[in-house]
This record gives sequence, C-alpha cells and structure tokens, in this order.
Amino acid sequence: MTGLRLDRLRVMRGEAALVDLDLTVAPGEVLSIMGPSGSGKSTALAAIIGTLDPVFRMGGRILLDGRDVTTLPTHARRIGLLMQEDVLFPHLSVGGNLGFALPPGLPRPERRARIDEALEQAGLGGSAARDPATLSGGQRARVALLRTLLAEPGALLLDEPFSSLDAELRAQIRQFVLDRARERGLPVVLVTHEPEDARAAGGPVVSPLGTRLAPWGLPR
Repeated sequence: MTGLRLDRLRVMRGEAALVDLDLTVAPGEVLSIMGPSGSGKSTALAAIIGTLDPVFRMGGRILLDGRDVTTLPTHARRIGLLMQEDVLFPHLSVGGNLGFALPPGLPRPERRARIDEALEQAGLGGSAARDPATLSGGQRARVALLRTLLAEPGALLLDEPFSSLDAELRAQIRQFVLDRARERGLPVVLVTHEPEDARAAGGPVVSPLGTRLAPWGLPR
C-alpha cells in the first residue's frame, strides 16, 4: 500500500471527538482539512506527525507506504511539516539551514552540490551564503520548503503555511509548494481555513471529523 493511510484515526479530549478520519491520501494527492479555529485541524496534524499533547487520547493507526508509524517518534516517521512560521535558524546561513536537513555523514562536496541544486530549482541560486534575515517573506517560505524536502520525507503536512503572505505572494508560494510535492509524488495533508487554498489543492476536502466537503461549494 502506497501513500498515507489514516486508519480510523480518532483523537478525543475527554468525551469529545476532535478528529475522526478514515481515509488514504495517495502519492501526489493533496487532502485539505478545513474547519473553524479550535475544530481540531492542527490536532489532526499533531497526531499524524507524533506531537500530540498528552491531554488528548488517540486511537487508530497511521501508515506510510504500508509501514505502521503510529508509535514511532516524530523523527523516525519520515513525515515533513511546513508551518505558518518558517522557523529558519537565525544563526545559520541559507545554505547552513538547508544543510541541516541532509545526512550528517554526507561528503562536503555532495552536500554543497545538493544545496546549490535545490536553490537553483527555487530561483535562489547564489543565495547559500546569505543571512536568512535578508530574505523576503516569499524567499524564506521557499527556503523552509527546500529544507523540508531535502530531508526526503515520505509525506508532507502543511499547517496553514501561506496565511501570513499577501494574496499575490500566497498564490505564488502555494503553487510552488504544491508543484514540488506533486513532482516528488508525496501524499500531502493541508490544513487551512481559506477555501481558495482547498480549491487550488484540487484534492478531497474534509472536516477534522471526516465530513466530506465539496470544494466548489466552499464560500469564496
């Protein structure tokens, strides 16, 4: 089985169910989870990546390409996460930030080649030595995505990563992120409160409790 399988994934707080998902996200597909603030969207991502607060109870299984990762620590799940904040390390250069995602034993010439290639593909060639503080918001978003992809995840979670960008830049970066994920055949779970994000993603849209939402029926 390929893709990301949420097998009767259920998250409870007390007697209330916040997440109830039973579905598979295929390679290259984007599942959008929509709902108001506090409805359980980010809780679903925390369950998938393994950072769920102990106040919650979780049932069901999470499988990635047929491998059960439910009880594995976050670093062993091979699931990447891109958040609203780009969380670039301020004490490292752009290249240093990207190198952080590469295997520690990789020879230095190969590390440099991978970093340079990634920057070229993102239209940021020659930026390896730059201070992240000198980058624009869109450039920082691209570097954050590159760092996530260089770690070679098997799936990608997007926790409202476009919400801090203005409308024009939002559309541009959203397309950049989705295109790169599809090129790599990654199953993607996008959490958003913006109908336009869900429409652009083009995949199924559900609430945290698994209710199917028709993207063409979402309010503009």
